[in-house]
Amino acid sequence: MAVTIRDVARASGVHVSTVSRSFSAPHLVNPETRTRVLAVAEDLGYRPNRAARALTTGRTHNLGLIVADIANPFFPPLIKAAQAQARLRDYHVFVADTDEDPKAEEDLIQTLTKQVDGVLLCSPRLTNRTIERLREEIPFVLVNRRVKGMPTVLMDVGRGARLAVEHLTGLGHRRLAVVTGPSGSWTSKEMQEAAAAMNEVDVVFLGPNPPTELGGLAAAADVVASGATGVLAYNDLVAIGLVEGLAERGVEVPRDVSVIGVDDIVAGRLGRPKLTTIAMPTAAAGRIAVDMLLQSVDAEAATGVTMLETTLIVRESTGEART
Repeated sequence: MAVTIRDVARASGVHVSTVSRSFSAPHLVNPETRTRVLAVAEDLGYRPNRAARALTTGRTHNLGLIVADIANPFFPPLIKAAQAQARLRDYHVFVADTDEDPKAEEDLIQTLTKQVDGVLLCSPRLTNRTIERLREEIPFVLVNRRVKGMPTVLMDVGRGARLAVEHLTGLGHRRLAVVTGPSGSWTSKEMQEAAAAMNEVDVVFLGPNPPTELGGLAAAADVVASGATGVLAYNDLVAIGLVEGLAERGVEVPRDVSVIGVDDIVAGRLGRPKLTTIAMPTAAAGRIAVDMLLQSVDAEAATGVTMLETTLIVRESTGEART
């Protein structure tokens, strides 16, 4: 006969509800008790029936995680951290990619609504109004996008941009270019506002651009035409493509133009020159976003904004302005 939850409770010396919470809400159970219950369940070969539990509780114990482009190296550390954090709470994560398409993003959210208990929406391209409407159907937590009244995890791109501009001006650069990303990007907006507020520097904004290496490659011509000697790129992929595009035009980095990226992806550390970049705490964002979402799922109505600090990592792609 199949092992039941009552068998586990009897063998563990606890109530059935304690066994249930050990699987469905481990944060509510004493760690020693949960360890004993899980060990007994493993020994007996007990596996909770998720379908039955969903019918009883109204919970699927699944979360959706929607990203703008899963091929972008920015997202995998966030995804892995979110999955690990969800697993600690006995939740599974369904990952979906919108390929930077707002319509696909909306369709995915509507499809997932009946299959998950909440959605992590990472760098969404939807309008604020659409996000507000969809949130009426399912709990949301936003990552790297601010919408008034919604629980949000932000990485302080504005601070990073200010540090980048200060670094470039400290090297003597007085005409800078900001190579922005997709239209409607919160990151682009933060970078533009931070750069525009800096004194004693002339800043030109070039974009929108695809947030890819090809986007950076295509932007190289505009950077050269702008006369900028220092560049802040939307992300590391754009920066890598930009370095390549400048080289094709006989412009050497950092001898002729200094380039700074955003994200601190592995590829930026391996190429030549190694990329100066704004490091983003993506793993921390994934963990915190899951905790905020489960708070909403537990009817505690998570609100507010968590802002995570960014840092500037100086490597080889920035140098003193030529005189």
